Amino acid sequence: MSWQLRTASTDDLLGIMEIEAGTFGTDAWSSEAMLSDLRNPQCYYLVADRIGFPGELDGYAGLFTPKGALEGDIQTIAVTESARRGGLGGALMNALIGEARKRGARELFLEVRADNPGPKRLYETLGFEEIAVRVGYYHPDNVDAIVMRLAMQDPTTRPAVGR
Repeated sequence: MSWQLRTASTDDLLGIMEIEAGTFGTDAWSSEAMLSDLRNPQCYYLVADRIGFPGELDGYAGLFTPKGALEGDIQTIAVTESARRGGLGGALMNALIGEARKRGARELFLEVRADNPGPKRLYETLGFEEIAVRVGYYHPDNVDAIVMRLAMQDPTTRPAVGR
């Protein structure tokens, strides 16, 4: 599968909420909370449209990073079950990391359910490290949250070296 990432709008709310409810169940955000983030200029949300199927979303991700802030938070990320393990989660995360860097963030934080090792592995491959545990953070399931942090280095360039 191939996707096109684009900035989310309030028109995407229904599609986002379908993925949200299907992915997070009892931990799903309310439509009101998601709409608030979509309208917030300090947030940056992306959706992934399946190429060839306009309007069919296979994922979304959100970032809270006010311009000029030194810290940012990955608010949420979800990929439909049919699109998992195809690189979409990594593409969404890399896009959010790039946006956070453009907004001036030097550190990026997120929480991941302790009982969800797949996403935790993805975050680790992107350079996030575990820094804390929030006991019983996810309700009503009473599941711990692992807090992870990415220290963002300034991009560096090196001269190309030929043979």
